[in-house]
Amino acid sequence: MDLHENWKEVKAVFRDSFKSSFHYAIATVSENGEPHVTPIGSLILGKPGKGFYFEKFTRNLPQNIGRNGRVCVLAVNSSRWFWARSLFRGGFGMPPAVRLHGVAKELRPATEREAALWQKRVSVARFTKGHEFMWREMSMVREIDFYRIEPIHIGRMTKGLWQGLSEANHA
Repeated sequence: MDLHENWKEVKAVFRDSFKSSFHYAIATVSENGEPHVTPIGSLILGKPGKGFYFEKFTRNLPQNIGRNGRVCVLAVNSSRWFWARSLFRGGFGMPPAVRLHGVAKELRPATEREAALWQKRVSVARFTKGHEFMWREMSMVREIDFYRIEPIHIGRMTKGLWQGLSEANHA
């Protein structure tokens, strides 16, 4: 799949995923070669193939990325209504999930623009104690350069949802 051609769809799946579950899953590889999955709610996608996330509460993720920067990010629209409508209709109107493969860069201080984008995303909760404890002081980011989109296919339920895919690619 082409990152530029399908980026708008990818961003829509990520938007709906965040609305329904407040996080994405970032997979890395541990020192022992085992897969490690970390929930991250602060990932923000930008231009095609570009994204960043705030790194604050993670423990194993920075260590794993330090050894091997390759990551896989999974976004799933977990909305019960989305799934119920799709099941009754016999198909999804838009992709329910997608994986992005990329390489994470070095940790660095967030720019004012990045901090503003994050605060806009969580602004609905800005008057809560949870916002104060978790999200007010987000200052360090890690960029990710994505190089591949991997659509999630669920047989006939997702048939024809991604442009540029042949039926042979549906698994």
